[in-house]
Amino acid sequence: MLNIPQLLATELELNPNQVQNALELLAEGATIPFIARYRKERTNEMNEVQLRDLFDRYTYLTELAERKKVILNAIAEQGKLSDELKAKITTCLQKTELEDLYLPYKPKRRTRATIAREKGLETLAAYIKSLNVKNCVAAPLEEEAAKYISETLGVKTAGEALKGAADILAEEVAEKAELRSYVRDYLLETGVFISRIKNDHPEGTTKFEMYRNYQIKVKNIAPHNMLALCRGEAEKILSFEIAFDEDFVLSYLESQEIKAKIRAIRDFYQTMLKDAFNRLMKTSLIGEVISEKKTYSDVESIKTFEANLRELLLSAPAGMKPTLAIDPGFRTGCKVAVLEQTGKFLEYQAVFPHQAAEQRKKAAQTIKSLIEKYKIELIAIGNGTASRETDEFVSEVLEICERKPVKVMVNESGASIYSASKVALEEFPDLDITVRGAISIGRRLQDPLAELVKIDPKSIGVGQYQHDVDQKLLKKKLDETVESCVNYVGVDLNTASKELLTFVSGITPAVANNIIAYRNQNGAFKNRRQLLKVAKLGPKAFEQAAGFLRIRSGENPLDSTAVHPESYSLIESIAKDLNVSLNQVTEIAEKLKKTNIKKYVTDTIGEPTLRDILSELEKPGRDPRAEFKYATFKAGIKEIRDLQVGMELEGIITNVANFGAFVDIGVHQDGLVHISQLADRFVDDPQKIVKVGQVVKVQILEVNEKLKRIGLSMKAVKQ
Repeated sequence: MLNIPQLLATELELNPNQVQNALELLAEGATIPFIARYRKERTNEMNEVQLRDLFDRYTYLTELAERKKVILNAIAEQGKLSDELKAKITTCLQKTELEDLYLPYKPKRRTRATIAREKGLETLAAYIKSLNVKNCVAAPLEEEAAKYISETLGVKTAGEALKGAADILAEEVAEKAELRSYVRDYLLETGVFISRIKNDHPEGTTKFEMYRNYQIKVKNIAPHNMLALCRGEAEKILSFEIAFDEDFVLSYLESQEIKAKIRAIRDFYQTMLKDAFNRLMKTSLIGEVISEKKTYSDVESIKTFEANLRELLLSAPAGMKPTLAIDPGFRTGCKVAVLEQTGKFLEYQAVFPHQAAEQRKKAAQTIKSLIEKYKIELIAIGNGTASRETDEFVSEVLEICERKPVKVMVNESGASIYSASKVALEEFPDLDITVRGAISIGRRLQDPLAELVKIDPKSIGVGQYQHDVDQKLLKKKLDETVESCVNYVGVDLNTASKELLTFVSGITPAVANNIIAYRNQNGAFKNRRQLLKVAKLGPKAFEQAAGFLRIRSGENPLDSTAVHPESYSLIESIAKDLNVSLNQVTEIAEKLKKTNIKKYVTDTIGEPTLRDILSELEKPGRDPRAEFKYATFKAGIKEIRDLQVGMELEGIITNVANFGAFVDIGVHQDGLVHISQLADRFVDDPQKIVKVGQVVKVQILEVNEKLKRIGLSMKAVKQ
């Protein structure tokens, strides 16, 4: 069998020791965030992306190796495992290639070839095959076939015997791995996707209009187009196929399979090959090509989703400040929740500013009173129904307030999902669903990461065809993204929710519950070592988690940093050498910079870790997220009908796809900046220009109120 670690090192251009050490750490139960941050010496500073690529490929190859064992045993039991076939199976690196090799030996349902064999026609098929190989003169095929006529076996004529022999040979040809591989590659390289809208959908009535008479080479189709075709077909709105030169494929099969010069044999083989292709190869290979392109599109779309989710989770927090959160509404009123700086819910009010004048006046007084009573510093307004009207109303209130909180429009995608969730019910069992929604909007402004981890990432609204892609892979990759973001930022051990703790390296849901229970029973954690008193949190879990959990104002100043407890003794030794108190961590960093850090290298702590420690001590406990910024929507622009071509507006990127970016400009309908309108130069990847959460300036290019489409450009506006 293959040497998987050596193969991985070659494929991923890594040192074999890197691969071996990384795989050993994984086997020991280490998480990717932990390995990337705290085991740099063992992996030669592999980052999270490299580690995930390595482990994904390792999983693929180990699954492949297990499948090879099953297949080799199955073929051996049939007595058909030659040395040549064994070598091909042992050395293949792709699951598709492996299944092609297994196909002739795979148990299958009763086929025409099976029936022909039952009629004793395998010998006739072998005879015809020998004539093709030997290329010798023989009696007419009908004469030979007549020998196989048998009332008992159900062969009534020589023609039936020849047809049965052809069925056996056709199945042999259709199952040849090298032929299937060639034709599959040919379809991928030269095939053309052709789609049509079905007749019962008149022009201009579907969202798939661009696919009415659509053609594109299979190799050139973009992931979003492939997924759109699949969705359109699933919704029975369109149909699509792969067109290709079938004569070329038949000509290729003939060139590979026909050796005879005798006309009768050649004619027999040409007919047989045509049947083999049309009946046994064409549909399955087209299906495999579509599946391959769909799988590729899934992977690429999930990558886009991952990138968008990362940007959203790592959005700059406005800060843990007293916050007034408003979930806007017309008929049902605006739901107003007050949160203290820790995110704790304090008070709820319902106001009705969009009804009678008296109600508006009363609502203004309520908002003003809450701002003054709780010394509000932030106002979060959900961007759903009535958001712009509520935004203008709050602006009017702030004109009569002495305090001037920062007012921000907050993307509320998924807030309703959270409000009705088990998580929200456990957190606020006595509150109405609408109040929970307002609380979530406010907390998103205070700390997006801490709040968004409570929601299924698919409900956040930053994906591309997320319901059409491989759901198992999507969940895996999105969970990895959340885990990566949570550990990158770090978690306050004394304020974190159960959901946030669950994504910390080494912390299971059960342990997260136990941490909360310990905190509720014993009060705030005073130092990281107390974690070892938490039920089911043993030394291994402590090793994995401790560096990512922060304790503000604890007994040990290092507990508020990303420095791992395993390095504390070294830092204490350094502090002693530098004659600096451990409480003056920034001074330690300043003096350490002027020192040769190599003298502090140990068997377990090398230069990479020492550099990380130095960086952390320079700004202990700092939040790595960007500075908080927010968009200011233009006054008077509330609905799509208020837009005019040429108008310049400020907005915020809500989603990035591989064809462009969507921007919230405050009219309840995101506009699209097509990839061609992102910059004054060619753009091959929108992620290189814009990110989710980024504040941008745009110009209106097109407004289609009927279809609710807004075309935008960033090219003509100075950013």
